[in-house]
Amino acid sequence: MSDKKQTTIEPLFGKDNFIWMAIGGVIIALGMFLMSGGKNQDPNTFDYNVVYSTTRVTVAPILIVLGLLVEVYAIFKRSKTAE
Repeated sequence: MSDKKQTTIEPLFGKDNFIWMAIGGVIIALGMFLMSGGKNQDPNTFDYNVVYSTTRVTVAPILIVLGLLVEVYAIFKRSKTAE
C-alpha cells in the first residue's frame, strides 16, 4: 500500500478573469472590424477620405490598444477565491 497524498489544483483563472478576457476580445475584434472599414464606390479611383478616415486611423487603433489593456488586466486580476 502506498500513501499518496491527493492535492487539489486550483484553477489559475476564475470566472471573473474569463469574463474580462471575453470583454477584451470583443473590444479587439471591434477595433479590427472598424479598421477594415468600407470600400470605394469605384474600385478604379483612390478616395483619400475613405482610406484615411478618422475611424480607421484613430478610433480603431485606440480600441485595439484598449482591448489589449483589458486583456492584461484580466490576466493579472486576482480571483476572489485566492484572497
